[in-house]
This record gives sequence, structure tokens and C-alpha cells, in this order.
Amino acid sequence: MVKRSYNIDVVFHALSDPTRRQVVERLSQGPASVSDLAKPFSMAMPSFMQHLDILESSQLIYTKKVGRVRICYLNHNPFSVMESWLQIQKSLWNTRLNQLDTFLLKTKGKKYE
Repeated sequence: MVKRSYNIDVVFHALSDPTRRQVVERLSQGPASVSDLAKPFSMAMPSFMQHLDILESSQLIYTKKVGRVRICYLNHNPFSVMESWLQIQKSLWNTRLNQLDTFLLKTKGKKYE
């Protein structure tokens, strides 16, 4: 198995747009054609394709051409990388909050000079 690396900045940038997040949410239900993905959005197809290009360049999605239809698939691997990063951040902040709580309990009732 080839281990791939994902640029977390690119992934978060791709997900910073509500249209792209909706596309990802739709693809979490299963593959879809580009035209089916574009239907709920009131924008021109070239504009919608720019969103797909960003999602594809971030490796959140990949596409395959089947005949004349381009099918989009969700790539779950970048989400695992993001989940690991978020878990590290959560652990770090939980530790800091626990340290702050301990400090505040120790200093409770003491006057500041």
C-alpha cells in the first residue's frame, strides 16, 4: 500500500467554502455524477467545476470518467489526517485547561499583591 501525504492547509482551505462542504456531504452518501452534484446549486457549470477542481486538487475527492459522464468519489484518507490533527489539538487544549483549573483552585481565596 502506498502511503500518501496530504497537505492539511490545502484540505482545510478546500473545506472553507460552504458549496464545497455541501459537495463533500453529498458524496459521503455515495458517488455522484458532476451534473447531479451541480443540480442543487444556482451557479454556472464552469463556476461549479472550479469548486470540484479545488476539491480534487486537495485530494478530498477523485473523479473517473465513465463514457461521457464524470463520476465523483469521496476520498476518506485526508479526513483521517484531519481527524488525527484535531485529536492532537483537543488533547493539547484539554491539558492546558486542566492546568489552568488546577492553578485557579490553588490560588482561590488568595489575594493578589
